Amino acid sequence: MKARVHITLKHGVLDPQGKAIGHALGSLGFEGVGDVRQGKVIELELAETDEARARAEVEQMCQKLLANTVIENYAIELQA
Repeated sequence: MKARVHITLKHGVLDPQGKAIGHALGSLGFEGVGDVRQGKVIELELAETDEARARAEVEQMCQKLLANTVIENYAIELQA
């Protein structure tokens, strides 16, 4: 089973990289782009085949290592 974890900064947390990306897009002529927030995607290949157990395992990974839950949100996507 494959898992994809999308990690983004929580709203209210400053995102200097997102601001820099937004500014760069504007200077390249891309108008109409509002607020830009950047994040990261982590892809995992899991031996687990049960979706509920896989989700629980990835949830623990996020809580313990993959995401800083004080300032980041995460979303888990599973594929069989």
